Parts: sequence; C-alpha cells; structure tokens
Amino acid sequence: MMTPDLYRQLMGNWGTGVTIVSTSGTDGRPYGLTVSSFTSVSLNPVLILVCLDNRISGLQAFKDSGKFGVSVLAEAQADLSTLFAKKDTVRPPELYFKGATGVDLIKGSLVTLECKTYSIYDGGDHQILVGEVVHGDLGTATEGVGPLLYFRGKYARLR
Repeated sequence: MMTPDLYRQLMGNWGTGVTIVSTSGTDGRPYGLTVSSFTSVSLNPVLILVCLDNRISGLQAFKDSGKFGVSVLAEAQADLSTLFAKKDTVRPPELYFKGATGVDLIKGSLVTLECKTYSIYDGGDHQILVGEVVHGDLGTATEGVGPLLYFRGKYARLR
C-alpha cells in the first residue's frame, strides 16, 4: 500500500533543482518560500508550473496578486533554501530585489522568471500554480556556478 511516507521516500530519489517562489504579501511586503516542484509546461505560450502546499500562510497572497516570481537557486544558496523552507522564519527584505515587472526576486540566483498567473488547479494537498512567463533573466551568479540540487533529503552538486 502506498503511504505518504513511502511516497516521499520514493520521490526523494528524483533529484530536483531548488527555487524560491515569491509574490507580494497582503501587506505589500515580499513573501517567498522554497519550492522544488517546478517545471516548464509550454513554449507557446511560455508557461511554467509550481506546486504550493495548501497549508502555507501565503497561499492567498499568490491567489490574489495575479503575479509571482521564480528564482532558480545557485549551489551556494543552500542557506537561503533552508531559511525559506522553514515556517514562520524572518525572511529579510534585503534578500529580494524588484524585477522588471515589479515582482520580488532573490538576489544572486542563477535565473529569475517573472510570471503572471495563468491558471490555478487543485492538486490534492497542493495547488498547482501555472504562470505565463512575461520576463526572464540570467541571474547574477557567475559563469561556472552550478544549480542548487536536492536529492535524498540533502543538497547535492553536479560535480
């Protein structure tokens, strides 16, 4: 029988990149969280998706704002991933910068994507947020820097 614990263990063998997904909170301040459920969906229109747990405190902010950012983390940003993964931690505003469309993004990321909300779907204990990418940039991480990866419950590197 498939249990949530067994499923989590099995899926832990699927290595993923790590992102911080962000939007403006209801108070106008940036709200972000660590997300590894992220993928490309379509080239025409350019769509991505992220999955957000129904229990996150900022879920309504994502639904209300109509836009969000995705910051693909560099290998040296594991501390940020851990910080943004913990519930109720202080996430200092100086970690963010405003993208071209005004979306809050994470400094030092490999790649940033700015999205307008395209669709939101129920996905069991998560919401599937599909975004249309309206702007993207190579981040400020330097050439030769790899992505932050997550595999079997730990951060990993390509090398």
